[in-house]
Amino acid sequence: MSDGKGLRPKGEKIVHTMCASHCGGACLLRVHVKDGVITRIETDDGREPQLRGCLRGRAYRQRVYAPDRILYPLRRVGNRGEGKFERISWDEALDRTAGELKRVRDTCGPASIMLAQMTGDVCTLNNFGGLERLLNMFGGHTSPWGITSFHAGVYASLVTYGTYFCSNTRDDLPNSKLIIMWGWNPADAVNGPNTCWYLAKAREAGARIVCVDPRFTDSAATFANQWIPIRPGTDTAMLLAMAYVMVKGKLHNQAFLDKYTIGFDKFRDYVVGVSDGVPKTPHWAEAITGVPAATIVHLAQDYAMVKPAALMTGIAPGRTANGEQYHRAAITLAAMTGNVGIHGGDAGARAWESVMGGFPYPTNPMVSAIDRAPNPVEKAYPRKPGPFSYREPRVHFSRLADAILKGKAGGYHADFKALVIAQCNYLVQFPNSNKIAEALKSLEFVVVEEQFMTPTAKYADIILPVATFLERNDLTYGVGSAYIGAVNKVIEPRGECKPPWRIAAELAKRMGIEGYVDKSEEQILEERATANGVYDYRRFKKKGVYRLNMLIPYVAFRKQIEDLEKNPFPTPSGKIEIYSQQWADLGIPGLTAIPQYFENKEGPNDPLARKYPLQLVTSHLKRRALSQFENIPWLKELQHHAVMINTHDAHIRGIKDGDMVRVFNDRGTIDIRAWVTERIMPGVVDVPHGAWYSPDGRGVDRAGCANTLTSEEYSPGGSFTYNTALVEVAKAS
Repeated sequence: MSDGKGLRPKGEKIVHTMCASHCGGACLLRVHVKDGVITRIETDDGREPQLRGCLRGRAYRQRVYAPDRILYPLRRVGNRGEGKFERISWDEALDRTAGELKRVRDTCGPASIMLAQMTGDVCTLNNFGGLERLLNMFGGHTSPWGITSFHAGVYASLVTYGTYFCSNTRDDLPNSKLIIMWGWNPADAVNGPNTCWYLAKAREAGARIVCVDPRFTDSAATFANQWIPIRPGTDTAMLLAMAYVMVKGKLHNQAFLDKYTIGFDKFRDYVVGVSDGVPKTPHWAEAITGVPAATIVHLAQDYAMVKPAALMTGIAPGRTANGEQYHRAAITLAAMTGNVGIHGGDAGARAWESVMGGFPYPTNPMVSAIDRAPNPVEKAYPRKPGPFSYREPRVHFSRLADAILKGKAGGYHADFKALVIAQCNYLVQFPNSNKIAEALKSLEFVVVEEQFMTPTAKYADIILPVATFLERNDLTYGVGSAYIGAVNKVIEPRGECKPPWRIAAELAKRMGIEGYVDKSEEQILEERATANGVYDYRRFKKKGVYRLNMLIPYVAFRKQIEDLEKNPFPTPSGKIEIYSQQWADLGIPGLTAIPQYFENKEGPNDPLARKYPLQLVTSHLKRRALSQFENIPWLKELQHHAVMINTHDAHIRGIKDGDMVRVFNDRGTIDIRAWVTERIMPGVVDVPHGAWYSPDGRGVDRAGCANTLTSEEYSPGGSFTYNTALVEVAKAS
């Protein structure tokens, strides 16, 4: 029966909310609710450009009502990793957590408490600030450093441009005549709800699109005129060779370089071989990258001569052993072609934008709505120059397991006893899963905030059930476009689930912390929205979105290019720093003053390649957001989890499409189904990230978790190296 408003059943309401599930977008959802139950989920049907949800957001009803959802606090009753728990009350869960953290602080010191936290749902209130404030007001903790997704891109942007706000809005893409998609796959990773729509518009307008990637991605298949396969970790070499072509052909924009940059002369000397005797020619790069010299020449000429052109640098090539150099080289090419600060161009910094990226919000979206408060553990250490986001005594996120296992004996600042995990499937999402599992077993106390019994949750002593974003209020920010989203509570939390910020506030009372939060949820969110220009908060909440008033596409650094004297770049020199004195002064090997190519450890020329001859990349599937959604039936029907292997590599190993195979190296072994295809170049295999680690009695991961194989070593600047690893593949026995 209809209520007279279209086809909506009587008694049903529609709530507008913004999806914030860390998939690369922030999309408007129209959630139908009847009698307090979600009946279906639609998406934006308003004016163009619509903020249309992807398959993950549309399937969220199955996540909310999943039969394996954790709805009540749990206490471990079996061994760590067994997954045996019993239900307890919130009082018991919070008292036990507060008591254990007090015990560890008082007996071993606050530095022995570690926090492993990511952004989870990308929101401003239920984000990383709550627990950091809690632990810091409690006496401090050991904090990890390193931005998991795009550390290299952020660091390169900061050192070269002086800021990580370096992107044009996506609606500027149709102004481009040439778009180079370098390691960028928005058809799978979203990268903003309208990114693919604007790419389609650009192609319809006549733009030529080139895809540089070891895999023939769905983005390449959908949008590109040309696919250029390249060996993982060698992208910097190809970019340097393109610079060589421009310099030798006098195709670079010298007037732009003279006015807006410093250090190009030193970079040029390196590229042509004056400084080291090795000209970075296309033939030099061909031997390294596998890309034909002629292909490099043609792409360099096109990028130099076709105006305007956008070099869209994805983050995957930056997640390598020398990832910062790739991003700095790409930025340098953008400057050499004069494509910075203009419509249809791009600054070349980082095409995978998030709320830590490029758009004119009055306040920085990545600053939590809850003040984190100073960390007393860190205040005891003097600040020293170092990579971005590092300061003593932080531990790099990829080395937490090593720190837990070795402690002071291994040169770390503390012996770690307790671990607080929130919005993070730590065992799945970080390198060397086997070592992480060993570390988790060794701790005295582990508390995890979760929605499901993930591989990480199985190692907890206490599990605190967390509400989904459809069961709480918050704010999020546009990805790729300038808008603010209202994350409206659609239904009451199921069972006894609580929002993360409320859990932290209730823990604070039990931990003896006064003044943890002095405002209501609504006050916090309204103040935050108002600070970003929302003038009618009630209307904003009802619509679910507030679009910043942008008459034309936003162009990063347009003001600097139009008037550098009045608007210098926020660097020490006031210009784009192709030569970075900051990096020169650091004296860290691999962080060179100008962009340079370094051969990666665990690359094709590493002696280890004789034992493990295939290079591993770890992509992201359409059906998952990192490791989220792995257990959702609708999404599992969409894509198989399989290792992508070239037909040549499969043939010489006797592997056929669909076979169960074993992928292995010295760090671990996984069993996974083979996808034999020409859509990946020879010598490279792709194990998608995010499968839930599940080792058998012999230590073989039967789920196919990519991080069973990846390295905990990070790049000189702190980038994670998910795409630098050597493996072998064989038919499973």
